[in-house]
Amino acid sequence: MATIMHVDMDAFFAAVEVLDNPEYAGKPLIVGGYKDSRRGVVSTCSYEARQYGVHSAMPIAQAVALCPHGIFIPGRMGRYREVSEKIHAIFPEFSPIVEPLSIDEAFLDMTGCEHFYPDLESMALRLKGRIKEETGLTASVGVAPNKFLAKLASDRNKPDGLCIIRPEEVDDFLHNLPIGKLWGVGKKSAQELNKLGIYYVRDLLSYSLQDLEAKFGQSFGLHIYNLARGIDPRKVEPLHEAKSIGHEITFEDDVTSLAILKSQLGRLVEDVGWRLRRHNLYARTVTLKVRYYNFRTITRSHTLEAAFCDDDTIFHTSFRLLEGEKLQPIRLLGVTVSNLTEAVQLSLFEEVESAHRLSEVMDKINARFQRGAITKGRTLINDDSQ
Repeated sequence: MATIMHVDMDAFFAAVEVLDNPEYAGKPLIVGGYKDSRRGVVSTCSYEARQYGVHSAMPIAQAVALCPHGIFIPGRMGRYREVSEKIHAIFPEFSPIVEPLSIDEAFLDMTGCEHFYPDLESMALRLKGRIKEETGLTASVGVAPNKFLAKLASDRNKPDGLCIIRPEEVDDFLHNLPIGKLWGVGKKSAQELNKLGIYYVRDLLSYSLQDLEAKFGQSFGLHIYNLARGIDPRKVEPLHEAKSIGHEITFEDDVTSLAILKSQLGRLVEDVGWRLRRHNLYARTVTLKVRYYNFRTITRSHTLEAAFCDDDTIFHTSFRLLEGEKLQPIRLLGVTVSNLTEAVQLSLFEEVESAHRLSEVMDKINARFQRGAITKGRTLINDDSQ
């Protein structure tokens, strides 16, 4: 039986800002733009701000309406990446098999490493303690037999949480879980499940796979069928062995604005591109993932002749794929790069050198300066109507 640990930093961007500016502690802090920003988007916010309904991917103007007394600041990606580097450098101390998911979370395969600790609680607490020692920040940790359950566990007692799901506890843990807590089940999909009388995971168990696929499509139907039973066969994949690198966001409310989708795609691309360059990898294929309001999920891919690792190539390719789709309410957006390689063919290098160099310069600037970060204007809402 596997032992998987999921580490998720608590409101990471906001927590770093509080770390550097203690006067923000205990106050509703919104990271993404100043209060008068008409084009800014919330990157993250403190738990105090979340109590007012503020969440990521929300236009700053909307966040101001919900929380007018909040503290609004632009992000400092360079500073966040600096802290992230310190956090990710800790993980190999605990396991040789680490799969970074984003700037502030990762999976660790602890199978076979458990005997170094008195028990699973001690193992998780040690990791949380190392992160606190190194950065001054708190992390929430989940330990379980697979990735899905570990990720679910890490969210259970946030912030600064610790939750362990042992194999014999899986059914009890899942049965009384509200259906909206399942990974990938958002507000709209939860409402559709509620219409069928499904409010908790235990209610889902009476539906066959065929029933769920007929109602929600083959992909999503199989997805929730397996998760309701605690099934997730995916392995923790170290980045150098991974076949792809991707990131996605599930929106609190369905998004219909192309301007907001473009800004969020820009943010996703920055994360994916940074991870590519951090591990000296190149890719040739870009894949866009979209999940619509009605649960239909599509992927669109494009393979380029020249290998790349720069943000511009990833963004322009994925945005063209998005523009090729009919705009409908979207609840999930993701971008992935694949066909990874550790080197670029010399005959092709000239074509990617300029864009690659620009991305590297931006990475160095972002890593150097603790105050102020450089980013692309496409991460803003380029729409005066917002």
